[in-house]
Amino acid sequence: MPLLTGLRGYTVIWAGQLVGVLGSSITRFAIPLWVWQETHSATAMAYMGLFAMLPLLLFSPLAGALVDRWSHHLKRVMMISDVTNFLSGLLLLLLLGTNHLALGWIYALMAFQALAESFQWPSYSLASTVMLPKEQYQRASAMQGTVLSVAGIAAPMLGALLYAQVGLTRIVELDLICAAIAILALLPVLVPRPPRSETGQQAQGNLWKEAVYGFRFIASHPSLLALQGVFLLGNLLSNLFGSLHAPMILARTASNAKALAAVEMAGGISALVAGVLLSAWGGPKKRIYGVLIGWMIALSGTLILGLGQSVPVWILGAVIASFSAPLTNSSNQAIWQMKTPPDVQGKVFAARRVIAWGATPLATLIAGPLADRWLNPGMAAGGSLAPIFGPLVGTGPGAGISLLGVFVGVLGLVIMGLMFSVERVRDVETLVPDFDETDAKAAQPA
Repeated sequence: MPLLTGLRGYTVIWAGQLVGVLGSSITRFAIPLWVWQETHSATAMAYMGLFAMLPLLLFSPLAGALVDRWSHHLKRVMMISDVTNFLSGLLLLLLLGTNHLALGWIYALMAFQALAESFQWPSYSLASTVMLPKEQYQRASAMQGTVLSVAGIAAPMLGALLYAQVGLTRIVELDLICAAIAILALLPVLVPRPPRSETGQQAQGNLWKEAVYGFRFIASHPSLLALQGVFLLGNLLSNLFGSLHAPMILARTASNAKALAAVEMAGGISALVAGVLLSAWGGPKKRIYGVLIGWMIALSGTLILGLGQSVPVWILGAVIASFSAPLTNSSNQAIWQMKTPPDVQGKVFAARRVIAWGATPLATLIAGPLADRWLNPGMAAGGSLAPIFGPLVGTGPGAGISLLGVFVGVLGLVIMGLMFSVERVRDVETLVPDFDETDAKAAQPA
Protein backbone atom coordinates (compact mmCIF):
# COMPACT_ATOMS: atom_id res chain seq x y z
CA MET A 1 0.00 0.00 0.00
CA PRO A 2 1.54 3.35 -1.04
CA LEU A 3 2.19 5.95 1.61
CA LEU A 4 -0.12 8.96 1.75
CA THR A 5 1.24 12.25 0.40
CA GLY A 6 0.22 15.90 -0.01
CA LEU A 7 -2.90 17.23 1.64
CA ARG A 8 -4.26 13.71 2.31
CA GLY A 9 -1.12 12.77 4.16
CA TYR A 10 -1.01 16.05 6.05
CA THR A 11 -4.66 15.58 7.07
CA VAL A 12 -3.83 12.17 8.57
CA ILE A 13 -0.99 13.72 10.59
CA TRP A 14 -3.34 16.52 11.61
CA ALA A 15 -5.99 14.03 12.79
CA GLY A 16 -3.41 12.20 14.88
CA GLN A 17 -2.26 15.45 16.42
CA LEU A 18 -5.88 16.35 17.16
CA VAL A 19 -6.24 13.23 19.31
CA GLY A 20 -2.80 13.56 20.89
CA VAL A 21 -3.14 17.22 21.79
CA LEU A 22 -6.61 16.62 23.22
CA GLY A 23 -5.23 13.99 25.59
CA SER A 24 -2.30 16.12 26.72
CA SER A 25 -4.55 19.18 27.11
CA ILE A 26 -6.88 17.30 29.46
CA THR A 27 -3.86 16.41 31.59
CA ARG A 28 -2.55 19.98 31.47
CA PHE A 29 -5.92 21.25 32.65
CA ALA A 30 -6.07 18.77 35.50
CA ILE A 31 -2.53 19.26 36.81
CA PRO A 32 -3.05 22.96 37.75
CA LEU A 33 -6.16 21.87 39.66
CA TRP A 34 -3.95 19.46 41.62
CA VAL A 35 -1.34 22.18 42.20
CA TRP A 36 -3.95 24.73 43.33
CA GLN A 37 -5.54 22.15 45.62
CA GLU A 38 -2.14 21.45 47.19
CA THR A 39 -0.75 25.02 47.41
CA HIS A 40 -3.40 27.73 46.79
CA SER A 41 -0.45 29.78 45.50
CA ALA A 42 -0.52 31.98 42.38
CA THR A 43 3.28 31.85 42.38
CA ALA A 44 3.34 28.04 42.31
CA MET A 45 0.96 28.02 39.35
CA ALA A 46 2.82 30.75 37.50
CA TYR A 47 6.10 28.86 37.92
CA MET A 48 4.55 25.95 36.05
CA GLY A 49 4.69 28.17 33.00
CA LEU A 50 8.28 29.08 33.76
CA PHE A 51 9.43 25.46 33.88
CA ALA A 52 7.51 24.74 30.69
CA MET A 53 9.03 27.71 28.87
CA LEU A 54 12.63 28.17 29.98
CA PRO A 55 14.00 24.78 28.80
CA LEU A 56 12.12 25.26 25.54
CA LEU A 57 13.81 28.59 24.88
CA LEU A 58 17.27 27.42 25.91
CA PHE A 59 17.21 24.23 23.84
CA SER A 60 15.24 25.43 20.78
CA PRO A 61 18.25 26.75 18.76
CA LEU A 62 20.05 23.42 19.11
CA ALA A 63 16.84 21.48 18.36
CA GLY A 64 16.19 23.59 15.27
CA ALA A 65 19.68 22.90 13.95
CA LEU A 66 19.24 19.17 14.55
CA VAL A 67 15.85 19.16 12.80
CA ASP A 68 17.50 20.63 9.69
CA ARG A 69 20.42 18.18 9.94
CA TRP A 70 18.06 15.23 10.25
CA SER A 71 15.46 16.57 7.79
CA HIS A 72 16.14 13.68 5.39
CA HIS A 73 14.50 11.56 8.14
CA LEU A 74 11.94 14.18 9.14
CA LYS A 75 9.20 11.70 9.99
CA ARG A 76 11.49 9.97 12.48
CA VAL A 77 12.21 13.30 14.17
CA MET A 78 8.48 13.93 14.46
CA MET A 79 7.97 10.49 15.96
CA ILE A 80 10.83 10.93 18.46
CA SER A 81 9.27 14.12 19.82
CA ASP A 82 5.90 12.38 20.21
CA VAL A 83 7.47 9.32 21.86
CA THR A 84 9.27 11.59 24.35
CA ASN A 85 5.93 13.08 25.38
CA PHE A 86 4.57 9.55 25.77
CA LEU A 87 7.45 8.63 28.08
CA SER A 88 6.87 11.70 30.25
CA GLY A 89 3.27 10.55 30.66
CA LEU A 90 4.46 7.12 31.75
CA LEU A 91 6.71 8.70 34.38
CA LEU A 92 3.83 10.83 35.67
CA LEU A 93 1.65 7.73 35.92
CA LEU A 94 4.40 5.93 37.87
CA LEU A 95 4.71 8.83 40.32
CA LEU A 96 0.97 8.88 40.87
CA GLY A 97 0.85 5.13 41.35
CA THR A 98 3.57 5.21 44.01
CA ASN A 99 2.26 8.37 45.75
CA HIS A 100 5.49 10.24 45.03
CA LEU A 101 4.02 13.07 42.96
CA ALA A 102 5.10 16.46 44.33
CA LEU A 103 5.37 20.01 43.00
CA GLY A 104 9.04 19.52 42.17
CA TRP A 105 8.22 16.51 40.00
CA ILE A 106 5.52 18.51 38.21
CA TYR A 107 8.09 21.17 37.33
CA ALA A 108 10.62 18.54 36.20
CA LEU A 109 8.11 16.78 33.95
CA MET A 110 7.05 20.07 32.37
CA ALA A 111 10.70 20.83 31.63
CA PHE A 112 11.15 17.37 30.08
CA GLN A 113 8.09 17.86 27.87
CA ALA A 114 9.46 21.25 26.85
CA LEU A 115 12.56 19.53 25.45
CA ALA A 116 10.32 17.33 23.30
CA GLU A 117 8.32 20.34 22.14
CA SER A 118 11.52 22.10 21.05
CA PHE A 119 11.76 19.44 18.32
CA GLN A 120 8.04 19.07 17.70
CA TRP A 121 7.09 22.54 16.48
CA PRO A 122 9.91 23.10 13.95
CA SER A 123 9.61 19.56 12.59
CA TYR A 124 5.83 19.70 12.14
CA SER A 125 6.06 23.20 10.64
CA LEU A 126 8.67 21.98 8.17
CA ALA A 127 6.49 18.99 7.31
CA SER A 128 3.63 21.27 6.27
CA THR A 129 6.05 23.34 4.17
CA VAL A 130 7.37 20.37 2.18
CA MET A 131 4.06 18.51 1.91
CA LEU A 132 1.90 21.40 0.71
CA PRO A 133 2.06 24.19 -1.92
CA LYS A 134 2.54 27.80 -0.79
CA GLU A 135 -1.10 28.75 -1.32
CA GLN A 136 -2.12 26.21 1.34
CA TYR A 137 0.32 27.34 4.06
CA GLN A 138 -2.10 29.65 5.85
CA ARG A 139 -4.93 27.13 5.53
CA ALA A 140 -2.70 24.41 7.03
CA SER A 141 -1.74 26.73 9.88
CA ALA A 142 -5.43 27.43 10.50
CA MET A 143 -6.10 23.66 10.51
CA GLN A 144 -3.38 23.27 13.11
CA GLY A 145 -5.02 26.06 15.08
CA THR A 146 -8.27 24.06 15.15
CA VAL A 147 -6.37 21.29 16.95
CA LEU A 148 -5.68 23.67 19.83
CA SER A 149 -9.23 25.02 19.62
CA VAL A 150 -10.88 21.60 19.87
CA ALA A 151 -8.59 20.81 22.80
CA GLY A 152 -9.51 24.16 24.32
CA ILE A 153 -13.18 23.24 24.15
CA ALA A 154 -13.09 19.64 25.27
CA ALA A 155 -10.15 19.64 27.69
CA PRO A 156 -11.65 21.97 30.34
CA MET A 157 -14.98 20.14 30.33
CA LEU A 158 -13.45 16.68 30.37
CA GLY A 159 -10.62 17.72 32.68
CA ALA A 160 -12.95 19.16 35.34
CA LEU A 161 -15.37 16.24 35.06
CA LEU A 162 -12.75 13.49 35.05
CA TYR A 163 -10.69 15.10 37.82
CA ALA A 164 -13.73 15.16 40.07
CA GLN A 165 -14.99 11.69 39.11
CA VAL A 166 -11.94 9.48 38.53
CA GLY A 167 -8.89 11.54 39.51
CA LEU A 168 -5.60 12.44 37.90
CA THR A 169 -4.39 8.85 37.42
CA ARG A 170 -7.17 7.91 34.99
CA ILE A 171 -6.67 11.18 33.14
CA VAL A 172 -3.00 10.35 32.56
CA GLU A 173 -3.94 6.85 31.34
CA LEU A 174 -6.27 8.44 28.78
CA ASP A 175 -3.48 10.81 27.76
CA LEU A 176 -1.18 7.86 27.04
CA ILE A 177 -3.75 6.24 24.76
CA CYS A 178 -4.19 9.49 22.83
CA ALA A 179 -0.41 9.93 22.53
CA ALA A 180 -0.08 6.44 21.07
CA ILE A 181 -2.70 7.26 18.43
CA ALA A 182 -0.76 10.40 17.45
CA ILE A 183 2.40 8.34 16.98
CA LEU A 184 0.63 5.67 14.90
CA ALA A 185 -0.89 8.34 12.61
CA LEU A 186 2.59 9.13 11.29
CA LEU A 187 3.24 5.60 10.03
CA PRO A 188 1.17 5.63 6.78
CA VAL A 189 2.36 9.09 5.66
CA LEU A 190 5.20 10.06 3.32
CA VAL A 191 7.00 13.22 4.46
CA PRO A 192 9.23 14.57 1.65
CA ARG A 193 12.82 15.61 2.09
CA PRO A 194 13.16 19.42 2.05
CA PRO A 195 14.68 20.87 -1.14
CA ARG A 196 18.27 22.06 -0.78
CA SER A 197 19.00 25.73 -1.33
CA GLU A 198 22.05 27.94 -1.61
CA THR A 199 21.06 29.52 1.70
CA GLY A 200 20.97 26.09 3.33
CA GLN A 201 24.45 25.25 2.04
CA GLN A 202 25.80 28.49 3.48
CA ALA A 203 24.26 27.64 6.86
CA GLN A 204 26.09 24.32 7.14
CA GLY A 205 28.96 23.91 9.60
CA ASN A 206 29.48 22.71 13.13
CA LEU A 207 26.44 22.35 15.35
CA TRP A 208 27.08 25.64 17.18
CA LYS A 209 27.27 27.56 13.88
CA GLU A 210 24.05 25.97 12.72
CA ALA A 211 22.33 26.63 16.05
CA VAL A 212 23.01 30.38 15.81
CA TYR A 213 22.34 30.61 12.07
CA GLY A 214 18.63 31.19 12.59
CA PHE A 215 19.39 34.36 14.57
CA ARG A 216 21.80 35.54 11.85
CA PHE A 217 19.15 34.95 9.17
CA ILE A 218 16.57 36.98 11.08
CA ALA A 219 19.07 39.76 11.89
CA SER A 220 19.91 40.02 8.18
CA HIS A 221 16.25 40.87 7.48
CA PRO A 222 15.37 43.86 9.70
CA SER A 223 11.67 43.63 8.88
CA LEU A 224 11.50 40.01 10.05
CA LEU A 225 13.35 40.99 13.22
CA ALA A 226 10.86 43.82 13.77
CA LEU A 227 7.99 41.37 13.24
CA GLN A 228 9.40 39.12 15.96
CA GLY A 229 9.73 42.19 18.16
CA VAL A 230 5.96 42.58 17.90
CA PHE A 231 5.50 39.07 19.22
CA LEU A 232 8.08 39.58 21.96
CA LEU A 233 6.20 42.61 23.29
CA GLY A 234 2.81 40.97 22.84
CA ASN A 235 3.85 37.76 24.57
CA LEU A 236 5.55 39.64 27.40
CA LEU A 237 2.37 41.54 28.18
CA SER A 238 0.00 38.63 27.57
CA ASN A 239 1.93 36.27 29.83
CA LEU A 240 2.02 38.76 32.70
CA PHE A 241 -1.71 38.17 32.93
CA GLY A 242 -2.13 34.90 31.05
CA SER A 243 -0.04 32.89 33.52
CA LEU A 244 -2.43 34.03 36.28
CA HIS A 245 -5.86 34.00 34.67
CA ALA A 246 -6.63 30.52 36.07
CA PRO A 247 -5.76 31.42 39.68
CA MET A 248 -7.71 34.68 39.22
CA ILE A 249 -10.87 32.78 38.32
CA LEU A 250 -10.32 30.14 41.01
CA ALA A 251 -9.64 32.82 43.64
CA ARG A 252 -12.70 34.87 42.68
CA THR A 253 -15.04 31.84 42.59
CA ALA A 254 -13.95 29.99 45.75
CA SER A 255 -11.93 27.41 43.74
CA ASN A 256 -14.80 26.57 41.38
CA ALA A 257 -13.20 24.35 38.72
CA LYS A 258 -16.46 24.37 36.72
CA ALA A 259 -16.27 28.15 36.39
CA LEU A 260 -12.70 27.92 35.09
CA ALA A 261 -13.74 25.12 32.71
CA ALA A 262 -16.65 27.22 31.37
CA VAL A 263 -14.39 30.18 30.61
CA GLU A 264 -11.73 28.05 28.92
CA MET A 265 -14.32 26.08 26.94
CA ALA A 266 -15.82 29.32 25.65
CA GLY A 267 -12.39 30.43 24.52
CA GLY A 268 -11.83 27.11 22.79
CA ILE A 269 -15.16 27.27 20.96
CA SER A 270 -14.38 30.80 19.80
CA ALA A 271 -10.94 29.79 18.50
CA LEU A 272 -12.42 26.75 16.76
CA VAL A 273 -15.04 28.83 14.96
CA ALA A 274 -12.37 31.35 13.94
CA GLY A 275 -10.10 28.54 12.72
CA VAL A 276 -12.83 26.94 10.63
CA LEU A 277 -13.76 30.29 9.09
CA LEU A 278 -10.13 31.06 8.39
CA SER A 279 -9.56 27.62 6.85
CA ALA A 280 -12.42 28.29 4.42
CA TRP A 281 -11.42 31.90 3.77
CA GLY A 282 -7.65 31.47 3.53
CA GLY A 283 -6.81 34.67 5.41
CA PRO A 284 -6.22 38.29 4.41
CA LYS A 285 -4.11 39.06 1.35
CA LYS A 286 -1.95 41.43 3.41
CA ARG A 287 -1.07 39.04 6.18
CA ILE A 288 0.61 41.61 8.43
CA TYR A 289 -2.84 43.14 8.95
CA GLY A 290 -3.98 39.75 10.23
CA VAL A 291 -1.07 39.77 12.69
CA LEU A 292 -1.62 43.27 14.10
CA ILE A 293 -5.42 43.27 14.10
CA GLY A 294 -5.35 39.84 15.70
CA TRP A 295 -3.12 41.10 18.51
CA MET A 296 -5.44 44.07 19.12
CA ILE A 297 -8.48 41.80 19.33
CA ALA A 298 -6.63 39.51 21.77
CA LEU A 299 -5.61 42.38 24.03
CA SER A 300 -9.17 43.74 24.00
CA GLY A 301 -10.24 40.34 25.34
CA THR A 302 -7.56 40.54 28.03
CA LEU A 303 -8.90 43.94 29.09
CA ILE A 304 -12.41 42.52 29.42
CA LEU A 305 -11.12 39.54 31.40
CA GLY A 306 -9.44 41.94 33.81
CA LEU A 307 -12.53 44.12 34.18
CA GLY A 308 -14.82 41.13 34.69
CA GLN A 309 -16.04 40.04 38.10
CA SER A 310 -18.36 37.24 37.01
CA VAL A 311 -18.30 34.16 34.79
CA PRO A 312 -20.40 35.67 31.94
CA VAL A 313 -18.01 38.63 31.56
CA TRP A 314 -14.96 36.36 31.74
CA ILE A 315 -16.54 34.19 29.04
CA LEU A 316 -17.01 37.27 26.84
CA GLY A 317 -13.36 38.22 27.33
CA ALA A 318 -12.17 34.70 26.57
CA VAL A 319 -14.31 34.54 23.42
CA ILE A 320 -12.89 37.81 22.10
CA ALA A 321 -9.28 36.99 23.01
CA SER A 322 -9.38 33.47 21.59
CA PHE A 323 -11.17 34.41 18.37
CA SER A 324 -8.06 36.27 17.26
CA ALA A 325 -5.50 33.49 17.82
CA PRO A 326 -5.96 31.63 14.50
CA LEU A 327 -5.81 34.90 12.57
CA THR A 328 -2.65 36.13 14.31
CA ASN A 329 -0.74 32.86 14.26
CA SER A 330 -1.67 31.63 10.78
CA SER A 331 -0.92 35.04 9.22
CA ASN A 332 2.48 35.15 10.88
CA GLN A 333 3.29 31.53 10.05
CA ALA A 334 2.43 32.05 6.36
CA ILE A 335 4.74 35.07 6.17
CA TRP A 336 7.65 33.10 7.59
CA GLN A 337 7.06 29.99 5.49
CA MET A 338 7.12 32.07 2.30
CA LYS A 339 10.23 34.05 3.26
CA THR A 340 12.39 31.21 4.63
CA PRO A 341 14.06 28.47 2.51
CA PRO A 342 12.70 25.09 3.71
CA ASP A 343 16.11 23.56 4.46
CA VAL A 344 16.86 26.24 7.10
CA GLN A 345 13.35 26.51 8.56
CA GLY A 346 14.25 24.35 11.57
CA LYS A 347 17.00 26.76 12.60
CA VAL A 348 15.11 29.92 11.70
CA PHE A 349 11.81 28.88 13.27
CA ALA A 350 13.61 27.87 16.47
CA ALA A 351 15.21 31.32 16.57
CA ARG A 352 11.78 32.84 15.95
CA ARG A 353 10.45 31.10 19.02
CA VAL A 354 13.35 32.20 21.20
CA ILE A 355 12.92 35.85 20.16
CA ALA A 356 9.13 35.89 20.37
CA TRP A 357 8.98 34.06 23.69
CA GLY A 358 12.28 35.33 25.12
CA ALA A 359 10.65 37.59 27.69
CA THR A 360 7.98 35.07 28.71
CA PRO A 361 10.01 33.51 31.57
CA LEU A 362 10.63 37.01 32.90
CA ALA A 363 6.91 37.73 32.77
CA THR A 364 6.19 34.48 34.59
CA LEU A 365 8.81 35.18 37.25
CA ILE A 366 7.35 38.63 37.84
CA ALA A 367 3.66 37.78 37.63
CA GLY A 368 3.29 35.35 40.56
CA PRO A 369 5.17 37.35 43.23
CA LEU A 370 3.63 40.59 41.91
CA ALA A 371 0.17 39.16 42.49
CA ASP A 372 0.85 37.37 45.78
CA ARG A 373 2.93 40.08 47.49
CA TRP A 374 1.56 43.38 46.16
CA LEU A 375 -1.49 43.40 43.91
CA ASN A 376 -3.74 40.93 45.70
CA PRO A 377 -2.94 42.33 49.20
CA GLY A 378 -3.33 45.85 47.84
CA MET A 379 -6.74 45.00 46.37
CA ALA A 380 -7.99 43.22 49.48
CA ALA A 381 -10.73 44.95 51.46
CA GLY A 382 -8.94 47.84 53.18
CA GLY A 383 -5.82 47.42 51.00
CA SER A 384 -3.81 50.41 49.76
CA LEU A 385 -4.94 50.02 46.11
CA ALA A 386 -8.59 49.23 46.85
CA PRO A 387 -9.83 52.84 47.19
CA ILE A 388 -8.35 53.74 43.79
CA PHE A 389 -9.08 50.69 41.65
CA GLY A 390 -11.78 48.90 43.67
CA PRO A 391 -14.60 50.62 41.75
CA LEU A 392 -13.02 49.32 38.51
CA VAL A 393 -12.30 45.65 39.29
CA GLY A 394 -13.75 45.07 42.75
CA THR A 395 -11.85 43.93 45.84
CA GLY A 396 -11.07 40.67 47.59
CA PRO A 397 -9.29 37.45 46.50
CA GLY A 398 -7.99 37.63 42.91
CA ALA A 399 -8.84 41.31 42.40
CA GLY A 400 -5.15 42.21 42.14
CA ILE A 401 -4.75 39.83 39.19
CA SER A 402 -7.80 41.42 37.57
CA LEU A 403 -6.14 44.82 37.89
CA LEU A 404 -3.04 43.44 36.19
CA GLY A 405 -5.24 42.30 33.28
CA VAL A 406 -6.58 45.83 32.86
CA PHE A 407 -3.08 47.33 32.80
CA VAL A 408 -1.89 44.72 30.28
CA GLY A 409 -4.89 45.22 27.99
CA VAL A 410 -4.62 49.02 27.84
CA LEU A 411 -0.85 49.11 27.36
CA GLY A 412 -0.93 46.35 24.75
CA LEU A 413 -3.61 48.05 22.67
CA VAL A 414 -1.55 51.24 22.56
CA ILE A 415 1.61 49.38 21.50
CA MET A 416 -0.07 47.33 18.75
CA GLY A 417 -1.87 50.38 17.42
CA LEU A 418 1.45 52.17 17.07
CA MET A 419 2.91 49.26 15.07
CA PHE A 420 0.77 50.23 12.07
CA SER A 421 2.97 53.32 11.73
CA VAL A 422 6.27 51.36 11.80
CA GLU A 423 7.30 50.80 8.17
CA ARG A 424 9.49 47.77 8.83
CA VAL A 425 6.55 45.99 10.42
CA ARG A 426 3.75 47.27 8.20
CA ASP A 427 5.57 46.52 4.92
CA VAL A 428 7.38 43.30 5.89
CA GLU A 429 5.76 41.34 3.06
CA THR A 430 7.17 43.64 0.37
CA LEU A 431 10.49 44.49 2.04
CA VAL A 432 11.49 40.81 2.38
CA PRO A 433 11.38 38.73 -0.84
CA ASP A 434 9.75 35.31 -0.95
CA PHE A 435 11.95 32.23 -0.95
CA ASP A 436 12.90 31.52 -4.58
CA GLU A 437 11.93 27.94 -5.36
CA THR A 438 14.23 27.93 -8.39
CA ASP A 439 17.13 28.11 -5.90
CA ALA A 440 16.26 24.65 -4.62
CA LYS A 441 16.31 21.12 -5.94
CA ALA A 442 13.16 19.05 -6.06
CA ALA A 443 11.98 17.51 -2.83
CA GLN A 444 12.70 13.84 -2.22
CA PRO A 445 11.00 11.39 0.14
CA ALA A 446 12.34 11.32 3.68
